[in-house]
Amino acid sequence: MTKSLLFSPITLRGVTLRNRTVVSPMCQYSARDGMPNDWHFVHLGQFAMGGFGLVFVEATAVLPEARITHGDTGLWSDAHIGPYRRIADYVHAQGARIGMQLAHAGRKASMQRPWFGNAALDAADHDRGDDPWPIVGPVAMPHNEGWLVPRELDASGIAGIVAAFGAAAARAHAAGLDVLEIHGAHGYLIHSFLSPISNTRNDAYGGDLAGRMRMALEVARAVREAWPADKPLFFRTSTIDGVDSGWSLDDTVVLARELKAIGVDVVDCSAGGFTSSRLALKIGYLVPNALRVRREAGIATQAVGFILDAHQAEQIVRSGAADLVALAREALVDPHWAGRAAVELEGDAGWAQWPAQYGWWLERRAAQMRKFD
Repeated sequence: MTKSLLFSPITLRGVTLRNRTVVSPMCQYSARDGMPNDWHFVHLGQFAMGGFGLVFVEATAVLPEARITHGDTGLWSDAHIGPYRRIADYVHAQGARIGMQLAHAGRKASMQRPWFGNAALDAADHDRGDDPWPIVGPVAMPHNEGWLVPRELDASGIAGIVAAFGAAAARAHAAGLDVLEIHGAHGYLIHSFLSPISNTRNDAYGGDLAGRMRMALEVARAVREAWPADKPLFFRTSTIDGVDSGWSLDDTVVLARELKAIGVDVVDCSAGGFTSSRLALKIGYLVPNALRVRREAGIATQAVGFILDAHQAEQIVRSGAADLVALAREALVDPHWAGRAAVELEGDAGWAQWPAQYGWWLERRAAQMRKFD
C-alpha cells in the first residue's frame, strides 16, 4: 500500500510528532482544586497507547476563577506541576507527544458540571460543596439568560489575566509538556473579546477588529515569551460565530496572520460558542475553514469537526486543507482509532503504530483471519 501522509511524521519547531492525528482537549470535570488525578492519567494515557501523535490535556484554567466548573483542571500554582509531569512521562513512554490547552472561561465560568445540569450553580450544587464565584467578561453582559452576570474587566484586570497565561506556560514547560494551545474559541474569555456579539466595549479592547483582537494577541505574546522557542504554540479559534454580524472567517484570517507574526505555529479551526450559533453541521463541516486559513494566512492548521474515518482524515491532509487532524468524541468511542486507521491505510505496516504488547497479537490474528477469506 501507498505510505499514508496522515501517518507520516511532522516537525513543528523542535518537536516531531510521529503522525498527524491529534486528540482534542476534552473537559472531564473530574479534578479537585485543579489537580489532575488517576482519571486523567488513564484518560490521556489510553490515547497515547492508541497510536495518536499528539494528545491534548483538557482546557486548563490559568487561575482558580478561570475554571468552567469546580471539576476543571488548572495550572495556577507550582503544586500542579508534579501531577502533569507524571502524565507527560507516561505519554512520552508510549511514543506520543502531549499538549495542553490553556484557558480562561470568562463569562461561562462558575457553572455546573454537565451531568448536574450544565447551568448556573444552585442549592443542590451547594450541598455538594460547589458554590459560585464572581466571574469576568469584556462587558457586564451574561452569556445567556439565567447565567451569571460578569464584572467588566478593566485594563488592570486584563493585564493580570495575560500575566497568568504566561505564568501557566512556564509551569507547563516545567511539567514536560511538548505543545501549548491558547483557547480562543467557544465563547470563553478570549473569544468573548474577539466577537462583536459579546464585546461592545468602546475602549482600546473593543470597537473595531484591531481593538477586539488586542487581548488575544497580548495573551499570545505572553505565552510565546514564556514558552521555549523550540516548542510549538497553537491557538484554537472559532473561525465563525455562526451568528449574524458575528465573528467571521474573514476576521479569522486577519487574526491568523497576526498570530503567525507573534510566533503561533498552528491555528486550530473550530466554530461556535454562543447559544444562538447556527452552524450547518455535517461530516467535515469545518475543513473548508481550515483550508482557507492555511492558504490565506500562510500558517499551519488543525482540522476538526465530525472527522470520523481514516480515509476522510487522510484526504484532509493529502489535499492540503490542514496539517493535522483532531478528533474528540470519536476518540472516546475508540481510543485506538489511530492504530486502527493506520492498519486501514497502510496494511500490515500500520501495526507499527500499535504498542508492541498489543500489535504482535493483533498482527498475527489478522494474518490468521485472512485464511478465512
